[in-house]
Amino acid sequence: MIPVILSSDKTQLTVFRGKSAYPVYITIGNIPKEIRRKPSRHAQLLIGYIPVTKLGGLTGEAARRRALANIFHYCMRTIVAPITSYGEVGIPMMSGDGRWRRCHPIFAAFIGDYPEQTLVACTYSGQCPKCVVPADQLGEYLRSPLRNHIQVRNTFLLADGEVHAFHAACRGAGVKPVFHPFWENLPLTDIFISITPDILHQMLQGVVKHLISWLTSSSVFGPERIDAQCQVLPPNHHIRNFPNGITTLSRISGQEHKDICRVLLGLIVDLPLPSRQVTSRIVRSVSALLDFLYLAQLPSQTTHTLLRLEDALDRFHRNKDIFIDLGAREHFNIPKLHSLLHYGVSISLFGTTDNYNTEQTERLHIDLAKDAYRASNRKDEYQQMTTWLERREKVQQHAAFLEWRRRAGQERGRTAKPIGAPRPVPRSVKMTRDPSAKAVSFDDLARRYGAVDFQDVLADFIAQINYPDMSAAARRTRAADTLIPFRGVPVFHKIKFTSNLTSDIIDAVHVRPEQRDKHGRIVPSRFDTVIIQGSAPGRMCGNDGEFYLS
Repeated sequence: MIPVILSSDKTQLTVFRGKSAYPVYITIGNIPKEIRRKPSRHAQLLIGYIPVTKLGGLTGEAARRRALANIFHYCMRTIVAPITSYGEVGIPMMSGDGRWRRCHPIFAAFIGDYPEQTLVACTYSGQCPKCVVPADQLGEYLRSPLRNHIQVRNTFLLADGEVHAFHAACRGAGVKPVFHPFWENLPLTDIFISITPDILHQMLQGVVKHLISWLTSSSVFGPERIDAQCQVLPPNHHIRNFPNGITTLSRISGQEHKDICRVLLGLIVDLPLPSRQVTSRIVRSVSALLDFLYLAQLPSQTTHTLLRLEDALDRFHRNKDIFIDLGAREHFNIPKLHSLLHYGVSISLFGTTDNYNTEQTERLHIDLAKDAYRASNRKDEYQQMTTWLERREKVQQHAAFLEWRRRAGQERGRTAKPIGAPRPVPRSVKMTRDPSAKAVSFDDLARRYGAVDFQDVLADFIAQINYPDMSAAARRTRAADTLIPFRGVPVFHKIKFTSNLTSDIIDAVHVRPEQRDKHGRIVPSRFDTVIIQGSAPGRMCGNDGEFYLS
């Protein structure tokens, strides 16, 4: 059995003429996620575009939307037709070990934003596409039963009969009157279970976006105070600074939302509320949502982490009413917020969320579709883009075949080695040739750098180098008698760590005291925290063999 994963997200193809389409991507669940989530490995395939027409000849918004939904499902039914036939009878396919096996492709998961989820599930906007929770209870921490796939499927089988009876049956089932959805005859498929979580649109562009708007509301902290907190944040490696604040940003990307999440709790932890209320409930609710976000993105999940995921969601719901009390919200009936209730079950069924994230297809669309449109100069953009993509895929397949033959030739004659546990990436320390400060006295080290025990630690280090076999007590006595014949040392303000495999900088340490720039303005000090694992206990490190610098 081969689990088939489909993904689609409505995308604007052109800026000036406003053409939009649903690009449809396909992959299979048998491919390791380390390969599937990398666009360069071509495990995700763009198999077609479903155009979005305006249907200006139709009168009435409801009729136009119903026609668009029918067009989408008709096109999808044509695309997935091979899954319907081969899913039942099977198809011979060669597996990775060179053996031919009869495989049955089964539609397993659909990845998309909330509008695409409701479109595929044939549910109404403002409702959950997975369960039957009432629209006015979406903000509650209550679990409702999933929609009955068999009942809904039997409802859509009435589409060939009397129109009014079919529409009445759809209203009774709580679904839109779509003429035979594409998943109606797919074997072993439950569309309501198949809809997966989406970190990009549900969490980052959905819940986190709402959370930022609540915090920056004038009734909570206000945009000016949040932006002022951003401006005083000290720099740190791998942490993005927002010198102009976060409320002035427009069209915030998923990566920018990730960067904001890294500093969001620090922005509000010590801010007082204008109404003199206690901020602990806001801090607990923000902390709970951030805990949920990071736990949901773990690349490996266990029963313990899933319990922590549910605990984080429970903590948020117990504290979320503070935003209603302050006037930032009137209710929490937000479908994307409700979708967090389904994360635990979906992770248990389909694996970790990095298996199904629209970030992958967003990256593919940037690489493929937009490049194809820029290469297009015909009137029929869809046909031109499809032709261009077909040619590019053939070139990529040929390049992959050549690379496979090259590697096969290199591996011929070699003995296979067992694959062990993954090892950490080897790294090297990279330093500048000249120090940042050529001679800093011991007094300045203590006063400006905070290294009050530098002389004692240096004496311990000299004794350890000179007498490596001496006991710790004797070495401490020897260190106390060590004479240091100089009163200053060179100081380096930055240490870089590079990967031995790619030579890329993967981390850095900054140590810099307060100073003034050429205009006389004060540049604040910066001291990153470093944990160094030592080989032997002593005065250089703690009893656990670790030495802490700050």
